[in-house]
Amino acid sequence: MKITRHPENPIVVPGIYSWRKVTVFNPAVIMDNGKFYMIERTAESLTPCKNVLGLLESEDGVHFTHVKDEPIITPDMLGFPYGSVQDPRIVKIEGTYYLNYALRPCAMSYYPTGSGVPERSIPSYPDGWGEEEGHWLTRSSILKSDNLLDWEFVSDTTPLDINDRDNILFPEKINGKYYLLRRPEEYVGEAYGTEKAAMWITSSEDLIHWDEPVLLAKAENPEWESKKIGGSTPPVRTDHGWLVLYHGVDEDTVYRVGAMLLDLEQPEKVIARTKNFIMEPETYYEKFGYQIPNVIFPTGNVVKDGLLYIYYGVTDTAIALATVPLDDLVQHILSESLV
Repeated sequence: MKITRHPENPIVVPGIYSWRKVTVFNPAVIMDNGKFYMIERTAESLTPCKNVLGLLESEDGVHFTHVKDEPIITPDMLGFPYGSVQDPRIVKIEGTYYLNYALRPCAMSYYPTGSGVPERSIPSYPDGWGEEEGHWLTRSSILKSDNLLDWEFVSDTTPLDINDRDNILFPEKINGKYYLLRRPEEYVGEAYGTEKAAMWITSSEDLIHWDEPVLLAKAENPEWESKKIGGSTPPVRTDHGWLVLYHGVDEDTVYRVGAMLLDLEQPEKVIARTKNFIMEPETYYEKFGYQIPNVIFPTGNVVKDGLLYIYYGVTDTAIALATVPLDDLVQHILSESLV
């Protein structure tokens, strides 16, 4: 599978403003009215690592400039002044932008080790913040907007007493319902049908009340996804099914990318899935960075003129771009499928 990295990678890097001087990664990206819009996850410091979201735009999908010189979404705006808002994914449904995001009520401090997961410590916060166990759990929620600048809270999409990330809306309703990918970390064990954190799917009629999730896919390839898998980018409609990119993590905390196709009318059904990864860390910016080495983490994709633009965070440090003909990727999934 030939996926082409852009020669100007990484295309978005830290700097310019104080609130994004340390890291910029894991963006949401959407194309609207012929223009690319990116919502970046950023941080001013690693100690504590309080993340906020900024908005950029581009005519060509490569060269981005900021729409505002300040963040568009902060944990303070969401009622958590010491928290961290992370990993946005964006879709537009019936004229409204919907943004999935993960939020930790209290931000942790990170100390890179250069050998995988950073060491972490819990800062001291005033006014009782950080004193409850739930303050350190990651919840997932939805915001909505008409203009990408002003956002309104819609709902929490997961229980607040578990860690749940990688919540991703499908870009359109299916049989009158909204569909959502999830990755609940505590849904592990015999009762859940999986021994490692896996991908789940749920649906809702109103974006507020969600059905019990159904197990969608679990780790099948121990060589590269033995630790966990999770959804990466919003699903893309194709003639052969919903294209879903997902990430797999091995025992050495190396992040790679796989792909699957879901049934167009029954998205809880996997039609095809790659046995081998389609991307892994290869370049210097994918192997070395401020936080976690050997990380490719797609969170945004756009289709233009038959080409799939894949936007991905690298080493929790910067943002890169890769492209692949959409039809080529779909045929590759079908030809290599495990299903």
